[in-house]
Formats: sequence, C-alpha cells, structure tokens
Amino acid sequence: MNPTISPPSLVEHLGRGPLTQHEMAARVARDIPHGSYVNLGIGRPTLVADHLPQEAGVVLHTENGMLNMGPAAQDGQIDPDLINAGKIPVTELPGAAYFHHADSFAMMRGGHLDICVLGAFQVSSAGDLANWHTGSPGSVPAVGGAMDLAIGAKRVFVMMTLFDKHGVPKLVPECTYPLTGAGCVDRVYTDFATFQVGPGGATVLETFGIPYDDLAQRLEVTLSPSGGT
Repeated sequence: MNPTISPPSLVEHLGRGPLTQHEMAARVARDIPHGSYVNLGIGRPTLVADHLPQEAGVVLHTENGMLNMGPAAQDGQIDPDLINAGKIPVTELPGAAYFHHADSFAMMRGGHLDICVLGAFQVSSAGDLANWHTGSPGSVPAVGGAMDLAIGAKRVFVMMTLFDKHGVPKLVPECTYPLTGAGCVDRVYTDFATFQVGPGGATVLETFGIPYDDLAQRLEVTLSPSGGT
C-alpha cells in the first residue's frame, strides 16, 4: 500500500457515459509511471498493454516467463511461442527476455514489480481483494499468480466493472468472497469511477457519466470526494 499519495481534486466527466473496456485500460495506462516494471493480470488488464506508448519505458512482465512484453499480436504477427499468462498471443519489444516459470515467480515474490494490474470479483473500501473464487457451488477457482502478485508488487491496481451483471456493486464495505489478499489494493479503475482505497476508506478521484452524489447512493461503501470537494 502507498497511503502517502495525495489524490487530486475530484473530476466529474458528465458529458459521456461509462467507460468502455479500452477506455478503462487507457485510464490505467495513464497512471503507470515512466520506467515501471508491471504485471498485467488475465482478462481486462491485458488490454493495458495496447495503450502504453513506447516512450513510457514501461517493462511488462508475465508470470509464464517473459519480460518486456509488447502489445497483443495482430494478424501476421502471431508467434505461437509468444503468449501471455492468459494464453493470448503477444509481441516482444527490443531487449525482451525469457526465463523459467520459477524465476518469474521469484521476481513477483521478491518485490521486483512496481505495479500489478488485476481483475476482481470484489474489492473492499479498505483495499482487500477477492478475485480467485466466488464460493458458488460448481464454480471453478482460479488462483494463478494473483496471490503472489497481490502481496509481491509494490502497488496494486484493480481494473473491473463497478457492478456485476445483476447490478450488484463490486466495490464493497467488506468482501464476502474468499480473499486473495488483505489490504493490498491501492486504486480501483472502473467504468463509472476511479477510486483510491485503503485504511482511510474509499476516495473518489473521478467519475464517468455519473455525478458523485448519484454514485454515492448506488454504493454501500462510505465515499469521500478527493481534494475535499
């Protein structure tokens, strides 16, 4: 966790609807500092790779053993030996390196990653993360490297829709699904808003297509606007 970050003043983007998946990915990419070492989790987070400009100097890591991964491969670029952890064909950037799976996990567990971007079923306002199992009968749990990333990365960003398909909020006072990590999430990027979470609770940094007051009414968590506005 990095509680020393001072959030900017709340920004409300009301002239548009909620963000698309690629717009969410671009929003996450904008907050990744130059030269960071970053792991992108399976699912929506992989889209962040397509929105990182080369001049950003961001080095992408995959737990299956690749460093300096590039954007997703397009037609004519596909190499079956170049895939990310989600088995999606990817490209390589100059200086890319390959190594054993165990070495890749040692990088994750050893605190060598500046940021990881993960998906989630739930995130609590205190920064608890639940993203490997819903606990539902018949559902297939999928731990992967999420637990290692959640505790090993210096900062954890979550990219998810704010509501599930039934309209139930995924940003919650307390997670009801089995935890991946406790108090590990720094920021949550959703289609309706961006939040900073942690011991002080959930702070809204910006909203997309919804006023702050309406957002606060739709969630069960206690929110505060950034910048004291």
